[in-house]
Amino acid sequence: MKTISVKREGRRWYIILSCDGVPAVPLPPTGREIGIDMGVTHFLTTSAGQHVPNSRYLAGSAAKLARTQRALARCQRGSQRRRAVVQRVAAIHRKVRNQRTGQAHKVALDLVRTADVIAREDLAIGNMTRSAAGTIQKPGRNVAAKSGLNRSILDAGWGVFFQILTHNAESAGRTVIAVGPRNTSRTCSQCGHCEAGNRDMEVFRCLSCGYLAHADTNAAANIAVRAGLALRVAQAA
Repeated sequence: MKTISVKREGRRWYIILSCDGVPAVPLPPTGREIGIDMGVTHFLTTSAGQHVPNSRYLAGSAAKLARTQRALARCQRGSQRRRAVVQRVAAIHRKVRNQRTGQAHKVALDLVRTADVIAREDLAIGNMTRSAAGTIQKPGRNVAAKSGLNRSILDAGWGVFFQILTHNAESAGRTVIAVGPRNTSRTCSQCGHCEAGNRDMEVFRCLSCGYLAHADTNAAANIAVRAGLALRVAQAA
């Protein structure tokens, strides 16, 4: 055991243990490689065509959270009632976080049981959720739409999922490869033709070979192909 930490959240206390040298428990090999494409309509889509729904836990609790925050604003600072309402706000956020983490564990476990190699997008989530407001001299464009997209990305919890997926894969003896996402949504996974017109919302239709698929499934297939190439290059080196 390396460290022991004690954390308090509201009226709850947690002990966090950090251990070194924990043996992995490898799962039987499957002989499969799979790519995953992250999204906000679907939480993720695999190269096999499976869609995992986006549960939008924060959006589902938004009305209750807004009511509780309005009640908090009406409370007198330092009062016992205010402390109680603060605990209620914290409880809502804690529930959302636990729901999000629970889904991430379930989806990650399904993936490591399915494939030996899991390819994901190497996403710069911090850059993707950066504000579009800009400055007074150079105001941003489509600020409201960008703000809504940012909330959806953060609500999906991609960063938490990537961490949990990596940890579960290490324990199961699986390999997770992060590949660049550039042009994965507009490149045909069958012939390699890349053109913006290939994708129309959720439909991918290659203007060169006519390949038709769900846009996210096609992107996930491209991610799997790139990961396979990266893995073969690494093995040959």
